[in-house]
Amino acid sequence: MNTLQLVSFIDDAATTINGFLWDYILIVVLIGCGLYFTIRGRFLQFTSFGDMLKLLTEKTTISSKGRRGISSFKAFTISTASRVGTGNLAGVATAIALGGPGAVFWMWVIALVGSATAFVESTLAQVYKVDDDKDGFRGGPAYYMEKGLNARWLGIVFAIIISITFGLVFNSVQSNTISLALEGSFGWDRQIVGLVLVVLTAIVIFGGVKRVAAVTSIVVPIMAILYLLLALFVLFTNLDLVFPMFQIIFSNAFGFTEVVSGGIGAAILNGVKRGLFSNEAGMGSAPNAAATAGVTHPAKQGLIQALGVFVDTIIICTATALIIIMSNEYLNGSDGIQLTQDALTYHVGEWAAAFISVAIFLFAFSSIVGNYYYGETNIEFIKNNMLYVNIYRFIVVGMVYFGAVQEFGVVWNLADVSMGTMALINLIAISLMAPLAFKVLQDYKRQKKQGIDPVFYTSNIPNLKNTDCWDEGPEKE
Repeated sequence: MNTLQLVSFIDDAATTINGFLWDYILIVVLIGCGLYFTIRGRFLQFTSFGDMLKLLTEKTTISSKGRRGISSFKAFTISTASRVGTGNLAGVATAIALGGPGAVFWMWVIALVGSATAFVESTLAQVYKVDDDKDGFRGGPAYYMEKGLNARWLGIVFAIIISITFGLVFNSVQSNTISLALEGSFGWDRQIVGLVLVVLTAIVIFGGVKRVAAVTSIVVPIMAILYLLLALFVLFTNLDLVFPMFQIIFSNAFGFTEVVSGGIGAAILNGVKRGLFSNEAGMGSAPNAAATAGVTHPAKQGLIQALGVFVDTIIICTATALIIIMSNEYLNGSDGIQLTQDALTYHVGEWAAAFISVAIFLFAFSSIVGNYYYGETNIEFIKNNMLYVNIYRFIVVGMVYFGAVQEFGVVWNLADVSMGTMALINLIAISLMAPLAFKVLQDYKRQKKQGIDPVFYTSNIPNLKNTDCWDEGPEKE
């Protein structure tokens, strides 16, 4: 079997698995869990929105053991760096091309209910975070599976899957989109683009998490603001199309107007798929970044990560959707990043393709950096040994090159399989531990009502065990 036959076999197998996993299991589980967490949390993603914004500016705190961690804002930008990437440009375009404009509505749904899911998983990550040898913290699903469910074996399974999913498969998706965009705009050789990406990725990831945080805290805000400014320009120069656009989205979302084959089913499936790829709510990725923050209460980082889902999908993904649907380019057969480039070119001229190429480079490269960190922290969970971490780093840069030279469909099919498997394991785990997350939220709200800055003590939650980084309480010390 030669290389082309192997790639074709992998692509066919991934397509078959995706059909079963997504059509029959994940859509129901994702929406079901999101609704359950929303109701149990008393619609926290809406009622606590103002608090989320205030928490972004909170400075890092030093634990009783002298651990500092990183600031809430930097933890937010690491997770946002992973969320905000090709899913916001190429992913949204793919959802609309395959599911019609109605897919955008289902992306909104999965984001709004998924915000509550993001709160639960990130709060649990903070509760069960551990001290890091680098004077900070680390944690995530693998850690709360081990400490909260007493199931280290499950944590190891998850750690392996997330390391493969983010560091390898998702990073190949990011580099694939970068190379396609640069080839389409400037005619650059994708192999050369791949080699350049390998060098840039290696420079950052061999510098460790502090360099990851430094890079993403600068790149993410700049790239998001520039892209949103362009989207706002398109919106305000086409105000007469806004109402008809929303009519198209809603009518297609419920099957009243069939724009693509498959109707409402295609809209739901592609909206949920690409929504999850973009905002990652429930996938178990963002908790790895949430755990690194030095905060006085776990619920603080849970709320910040809930905000991250809103920023990613409701704001940035919607901006892309506006540009595409207003142009009608999705009816012309384009897909992926090419569709986004065509749509912007329609609105603002030929220079748009070059702008999108630069934007996708910034979006996707920051995602490569954020994705890598998720893999590193889980490799350390399995075996805290720098030899294994360095081996993983070399494999990561290899997959960055692989993605840059592969075809579009192959890497996206692999991404759907890996993220679906990862999300299913994580959703089962956080559903079992959700009562703890909501007890932590109640403790946070109780202290807020008293007019004090919430501080978490394990004695506030009966029978809470295996928390390495939180004090028991002044009365118990």
